[in-house]
Amino acid sequence: MSATLVRELAFASSVLRRRPFQCLVQVTNRCNMQCTFCDFWPNGVPASEELSAAEWRDVAVQLAALGRCVVSIEGGEPFVRPDLAEIVRAFGAQHLPLLYTNGWYVDDRAARALFAAGLTQVGVSIDFPDADRHDAQRRLPGAFERAWHAVDAFRAAAPSGGRQVHVMTVLMEDNQHDLEPLLAQSAARGVGHSVTLLSRTGFRRADARRLPAPSVGRTLAALWRRHPHLRTFGDYLDGIDPFLGGGALPACHAGVQSFNIDHVGNVSACIEKIDRVAGSVRREQLADIHARLVRRDEGAGCQQCWTACRGFAQALGGGGTWAAWRDLAGRLRSV
Repeated sequence: MSATLVRELAFASSVLRRRPFQCLVQVTNRCNMQCTFCDFWPNGVPASEELSAAEWRDVAVQLAALGRCVVSIEGGEPFVRPDLAEIVRAFGAQHLPLLYTNGWYVDDRAARALFAAGLTQVGVSIDFPDADRHDAQRRLPGAFERAWHAVDAFRAAAPSGGRQVHVMTVLMEDNQHDLEPLLAQSAARGVGHSVTLLSRTGFRRADARRLPAPSVGRTLAALWRRHPHLRTFGDYLDGIDPFLGGGALPACHAGVQSFNIDHVGNVSACIEKIDRVAGSVRREQLADIHARLVRRDEGAGCQQCWTACRGFAQALGGGGTWAAWRDLAGRLRSV
């Protein structure tokens, strides 16, 4: 039995046993870009103040005692850390690490090193099908070209090729009509595609962009049926139009089966609530902090967002829906 399969089965067990199964980590807030919808990059700290690779290794061990998780490694831009492969290796020992990057610093050698360290899947952020608009949003000329180079490098390095690589698109008002050409570009590259609604109300979320029209969920559902490389839970797409239309959302599992750890070790229920710190892994055991989050139950009744991380938690929370298990075993599987 392969190491990946062992980790996948342990993750499935955590979902079925209703244990924590998703953890988002920001390994840095530092970034080489200044995206118009993000306010993390002005709020970084010196590298010496961020959790070290050794501290992340300890977090990974403590996390495994709670549940085997999909660990979303994010920033800022994670590649500003020279020890990124060590962090991936720390989580890859018992969890399923995913990485999200703007692609600027990716080369063939770095891509190979990350998959050798145990990376399960990687997403590269591309929000427009043309360089002019993508680069303007990222406030860095050349960002579009570098992002697609990163996609190619990751696909070549991944043991399962394009199944372990996807483009991540943030859905906004000004790109809601670009979904078809974006999907055509990712299909031509032989990789997957994922989407997330723009978040405008969470802590340190900039509001320079507007959400798409409520009909975008219906459009995405039609695209999902036509494009099997659109690797998003159908359950997530079903909730987009109700959220955008102001309808009620199901109870959120944030803080119970999913939580967030930021670049200095502060733990919160989710990335939207990183200002509501439940504790620090530098001062307490993760199990004690998680127990506090469970008691708080901050997700109950929350209508603040419908981002992909919430969609993941919704689809698999409480043991998961039949449709979510079908999607997880099919279009979302990395091998």
